[in-house]
Amino acid sequence: MSTAPIVATGADRNDALPSTKVTAETIAALRESLCSESTPLPIRFRALFSLKHVAKHDHDEQNYLAALEAIGAAFVSPSALLKHELAYCLGQSGKTEATPPLRKVLSDLQEDPMCRHEAAEALGALGFPENLDILREFLNSEGEDVSVKDTCEIAIDRIKWENSEQRKQEKLRQRSCALYARICANRRRAGEVAHGHQGTPFHEVPRHVRFARPRFTPDLPTAEPAVLALAKGFSDPSALFRHEIAFVFGQLSHPASIPALTAALSDTAEASMVRHEAAEALGSLGEEDGVEDILKGFLNDKEKVVRESVIVALDMVDYEQSNQTEYALIPDSAPKTTVAA
Repeated sequence: MSTAPIVATGADRNDALPSTKVTAETIAALRESLCSESTPLPIRFRALFSLKHVAKHDHDEQNYLAALEAIGAAFVSPSALLKHELAYCLGQSGKTEATPPLRKVLSDLQEDPMCRHEAAEALGALGFPENLDILREFLNSEGEDVSVKDTCEIAIDRIKWENSEQRKQEKLRQRSCALYARICANRRRAGEVAHGHQGTPFHEVPRHVRFARPRFTPDLPTAEPAVLALAKGFSDPSALFRHEIAFVFGQLSHPASIPALTAALSDTAEASMVRHEAAEALGSLGEEDGVEDILKGFLNDKEKVVRESVIVALDMVDYEQSNQTEYALIPDSAPKTTVAA
């Protein structure tokens, strides 16, 4: 298989520009890899992130629609972890065409709540007001899973904010020097996240931490105290919030978060959605001593979603420890490579 690089972004694996022209054959090959149950999970994830890149960044309508369709086609998989990640990637695409499969997953009461939660979150990330109806439906649905209800509430707030005058003004401020003042304010607010997100709308937590990211730079004296403060969020009663803390740690990739992430992963009484996110966050810290051995200790975990997350995380460790410059690749033909699971 010959390949050409598409994504080269470390923990996010999101936003680098493709260096070669994407073809219909390329997208078809990625779809084959993603949808095949015989393809090892790490390769399916790499194919997924390549397709997400095409869906989000390719300006050729035929290409990005084909990529979205390919991602949606993989929802037939029995893997809750993969379907959860499919929903996340659709939410990151920014395309209205990503809406139908997400609405379908959220509406499927037989689907794993972790997947339905991610579908609701993805609808919120897309920010389109036309999805408020279905989110309100499941927010107010009697007997609904609490993580789904909570996510619907957050997604509704996120869509309202995205379409608010406040958001429009913020976009304008981001183009000016006034952004510095906002970053400073949000650095202070990042500390609030660790104490039950007091005064901070839940849907804004990742955004505030992103703005505060300079504070977490490893060589700054503020870094470790900030990470340790954020780690207190793992004591929050909301599993959804604890899951968000783990996700944020995966984005920050700061070594001071390793003990808290390890504790969350090791707690067999913890919600699967939190443990899986902790495993993947540890994968983003793959260059740190001991992380690989920590993850290997959970390859036989009783929870399937945790086992699969560890497999994917170990693939991320391999990426972090290697000289590879890209996590996801665009193939010229369907991948034939296999990796040990």
